[in-house]
Amino acid sequence: MISLSFSGNCKGADRVIQPTGDVTAAEEDTVTLDCSFETSDTNYYLFWYKQDGNNSPKFILSCSQVGTVNTEKEYEERFSSKVNSTSKSVPLKIQKLQLSDSAVYYFWNVFSDDEMI
Repeated sequence: MISLSFSGNCKGADRVIQPTGDVTAAEEDTVTLDCSFETSDTNYYLFWYKQDGNNSPKFILSCSQVGTVNTEKEYEERFSSKVNSTSKSVPLKIQKLQLSDSAVYYFWNVFSDDEMI
């Protein structure tokens, strides 16, 4: 079994809404990690990161409000996402799960009035 956990980060009046708890699935399954956000801003970037064990979080992908997706090379085959501007969601889809996918997954956002840290 593979266990995936969530965490999020946001600032100000903008916020991220993520389900609580873990997702458990079997190898070779496909899972979708849901995440939605609230903002009145029209210029935003949304990021997914993966952290396994005590290692630093690793960048998976970023999405912009205009639909641009930038995926790190090692994740291109099995990880995907896109912004749904209507529902203000950015689910992360992981295909053909592997044991190495067991991790905490972080969703992070930057809105135009935020500063990149």
